[in-house]
Amino acid sequence: MQIRHFVESDRKDVITLWKACDLVKPQNDPNKDIDRKLKVDPELFLVGMEDGELVASVMGGYEGHRGWVNYLAVSPEAQRKGYGKQIMVAVEESIKQKGSPKINLQVRSSNHKVLAFYRAIGYVIEDVVSFGKRLEQDS
Repeated sequence: MQIRHFVESDRKDVITLWKACDLVKPQNDPNKDIDRKLKVDPELFLVGMEDGELVASVMGGYEGHRGWVNYLAVSPEAQRKGYGKQIMVAVEESIKQKGSPKINLQVRSSNHKVLAFYRAIGYVIEDVVSFGKRLEQDS
């Protein structure tokens, strides 16, 4: 798999990938999420290509204190080939280069397969509670 930065022509394929990986929820408009990402650290939005097809994506971020990872996705047909780990290593290195000492991420507690994946690549469940507040209401 070759990893490169997201380009606008990837948008449709990225959204299709996210839907195939069940990452798009009613409260998340994928087009808005991509637009927001392109305004802040767009170089941390990576995609993985295999034989000309987009098979993986990840959005990284760094807000000056911690790095964050969102929208890690690997096409169901391309899973179990090491692509998830490969694109995570790439985004981790990019976040580290920005000065981040740590990366945080959130996974739905019901997503046991993904929880196991993150454990396998060195992430640990921390004794914290994640809070959220929607600032944008559905229109």
